[in-house]
Amino acid sequence: MKPRAMKIILPLAAGAVVIAVWYAIHYFLHEEMRFLLPTPGAVLAALRDNAPALTRAAINTSEGALLGFGLAIVVSFALAIVLSLSPTIRTSLYPYLMALQMTPLPVLAPICVIWVGAGLKSVSLLTFVIAFFPLVVNTTQGLISTDRNLVELFGLYRASRLQQLLLLRVPAALPYFFTGLRIAATIAPIGAVVADMNAGSSAGDGGGLGFQAVIYSSQAKYPALFATAAVTCVLGFILNAAVIALAWFALHHWHDSYERSDR
Repeated sequence: MKPRAMKIILPLAAGAVVIAVWYAIHYFLHEEMRFLLPTPGAVLAALRDNAPALTRAAINTSEGALLGFGLAIVVSFALAIVLSLSPTIRTSLYPYLMALQMTPLPVLAPICVIWVGAGLKSVSLLTFVIAFFPLVVNTTQGLISTDRNLVELFGLYRASRLQQLLLLRVPAALPYFFTGLRIAATIAPIGAVVADMNAGSSAGDGGGLGFQAVIYSSQAKYPALFATAAVTCVLGFILNAAVIALAWFALHHWHDSYERSDR
């Protein structure tokens, strides 16, 4: 069987097994405990019944996720260039970047609310925080991992530092950058949902999926809560697919991993 067909068949088969196990666990649970694990059918029914609210919430969450994600791309790429210039700069700034990444969002959320107010601005800022670190770390690593022979060749031809950066180091760092971009694309919707739980606002129908999750949890609407999680997963898949497509477009003509996958 062709590898491309296997890439479709295997996930579908695994999904069927997961659904079967899910149903089995549900029915083997004590009747009074079954509400803790709604069946896939119940989740789909909740998704249908709550479609207007979930659609509106998904749009609001997507807006916050994309704004934070886009800001993380711009800031991380610029900072990665600065970090790549000197080991001294990297040694000086890395501990503070790690401290920012290790600070929990629920702790940062009240600070963001004080600074910019609850709602989209805070959600975007918190999403930026969670997506920023993998981007800056991977991009910096790519910029400083350029083939030494090529660097010496550029020096032999008396290329300026700017020419070396734009024509050699940045293109060589693209695979690392897209690796960080895929990680950030996966966690950005999650960050937006968590941020919405802690710093979101429902004013003007501005509540996102995190706000909906809090409402469904307080109302013990567990199938709707699972449906909210499913919508969040879909957003993550869409953003990840967009990044994969962009990476393929940028790299498939020359990068080894894409050349091998095309054979």
